[in-house]
Amino acid sequence: QVQLVESGGGLVQPGGSLRLSCEASRSILVMNPISWYRQAPGKERELVASLFIGGSTSYADSVKGRFTISRDNAKNTVYLQMNSLKPEDTAVYYCYTREVFTRNDYWGQGTQVTVSS
Repeated sequence: QVQLVESGGGLVQPGGSLRLSCEASRSILVMNPISWYRQAPGKERELVASLFIGGSTSYADSVKGRFTISRDNAKNTVYLQMNSLKPEDTAVYYCYTREVFTRNDYWGQGTQVTVSS
């Protein structure tokens, strides 16, 4: 079993920044990918950013150039740096991963991000 715990959400004004953290209960070196999803009220959950074992990343078009996904292997933590936030970024953000050897999928509990003036 892997537990994922998100933190760092909150209320921010448009144009502001937040950094989300996703701490795993086990080494993230055996997880691929590690991703951030989000779900806004009344909408389907969407993929925001992914980080792969080789170090490559991918982003949704809506966040390219504004969001950055990164990792700290020593802390078993993945981050999502969100800059130039817009009201449409408001959502619950979830951390997701798949364990390499078991191919089991894991989700965090989510953290709320609200962008509003």
